Amino acid sequence: MRRQWLRTRVGRDRSLGLRLTIASFAAALVMIPFSLLLVVAKMPVNGLDAQVARELHAYALAHPDVTRLLIVWSELFGPWPWRVAVIAYAAWLLYRGAPRLAVWAVTTMVVGGLIGLALKIVVARARPHLPDPVALAPGDSFPSGHTVHVTLGAGVIVLLLLPVLSRAGRVVAWAVAAFLVLSVGYTRIALGVHWVSDVAGGIVLGSAVIAATAAAFETWRREQGRRPASPLAEGVEPESVKVMHDQN
Repeated sequence: MRRQWLRTRVGRDRSLGLRLTIASFAAALVMIPFSLLLVVAKMPVNGLDAQVARELHAYALAHPDVTRLLIVWSELFGPWPWRVAVIAYAAWLLYRGAPRLAVWAVTTMVVGGLIGLALKIVVARARPHLPDPVALAPGDSFPSGHTVHVTLGAGVIVLLLLPVLSRAGRVVAWAVAAFLVLSVGYTRIALGVHWVSDVAGGIVLGSAVIAATAAAFETWRREQGRRPASPLAEGVEPESVKVMHDQN
């Protein structure tokens, strides 16, 4: 009897992991045509890219103290800090007995990052070439990896925290997440290592992956007979998180 229960439990969790992965790559299919249209078809946004790059670069050269602050902020909330934060949270979730939430968090972060890397290769867009650069970055430009990861990381952590926050706390949490995403995106443009459209693409990609995996998780929850929930308001698995925090 115990063996049958374990087999059923493992099968359900495998189904969840597969569903999350498929949902993430479905989001990528939406992003690929967007990327190609944006970069290859020479849409008018490229004129905006060039103008903003020139103006912000001139400001960065004229204000070195501000530029140093932007560099620190960009690295403080760069890809690796978000990866470490989400993995640490996932480890805590495993310890507290919420493996499905841990799988969702890590899958969203890993698959979203891989899609962003794949899009860089597909689009192969060059980074801005500016005189007297204030910062340098390796690899291709579209989408911004920093922006993809801050969108994924901030979104994942907020969705994990929502069940234990008040209504006002939820508003504040989303506001802080939005500020982090926009501020990191701004640093990448202001430092001359990305175009505006690179940052916009990173935000769209990160948001699409989170929306896809959260929707897949919610569909899976309902198939298991759990009450319907709104992930944006209640979190991805509100009942498990409430139980975990009630045990503290």
